Amino acid sequence: MEKMYGGRLAGLFGYSKLTGGYEGGQAEYARVPLADNSCLLVPEKLSDEQVLFLSDIACTGWHANELGEVSEDQTVAIWGAGPVGLMAAMWAKFRGASRVVVIDGVDYRLAVAKEKLGCEIINFKEVEVIDTLRKLFPGGPDVCIDAVGFRFPKMIAHKIQRGIGIESDDPEVLLEAILAVRKGGKVSIVGDYFGYANGFPIGAMMEKGLTVRGGQAFVQVYWKKLLAFIEEGKVDLTWVISHTMPLRNIDKAYRMFDKKEDHSLKIVLKPGSPVS
Repeated sequence: MEKMYGGRLAGLFGYSKLTGGYEGGQAEYARVPLADNSCLLVPEKLSDEQVLFLSDIACTGWHANELGEVSEDQTVAIWGAGPVGLMAAMWAKFRGASRVVVIDGVDYRLAVAKEKLGCEIINFKEVEVIDTLRKLFPGGPDVCIDAVGFRFPKMIAHKIQRGIGIESDDPEVLLEAILAVRKGGKVSIVGDYFGYANGFPIGAMMEKGLTVRGGQAFVQVYWKKLLAFIEEGKVDLTWVISHTMPLRNIDKAYRMFDKKEDHSLKIVLKPGSPVS
């Protein structure tokens, strides 16, 4: 990050040398640097499953809403019905948004957004996203949240540009969000981007008077507040768990999630006997 931008970002577990080179936490044992700042003490009355997602997706979903300043009676469109996008949708409802639309191409993920969270849904494989959003929200949604990032190009042009190395990040989700959001609206970016993208709609962003904010979640800023919501029974995060598996089956878990097998959504890995 220092080489690319001239400054440090953060120390994040499992995020390669981009963010400090710390090994991931999906292991029998983990070394935790700066533990007073990196660990959260939770009450023993709460189960692992109730608090586990404060380490990432619950805080990232809340961060998406903070960046977009989601408040009562606003309309929100969220790209991505993975764990982060669904958490962002849950928190948008929690914060009083009047309507939340989730956009994805996987039917069972969209079903979770509709049936468990009460969101409206758009399958981008079946309809054109921007036209559909303009019909649902004349003028556009108040807030658009990108919970996808750069890894999933749909357009041939971006597939080719990434393939030959003239861009690193695909901006298609941001393009849709910026074109769809209302004038004066807000675009929140929690899907990750690291390098450079071509065809970014800078003109639309400027002319529409948009506020665009992004960044890695400030987990330690949010987790005590969100822990209080859990303790008080205001939220239950366990609905996102689709599977629980022993750590020794981690290769199977990753394959299931990557291939979207057996309606896998969020897989909890339980440490047990070390793998030889």
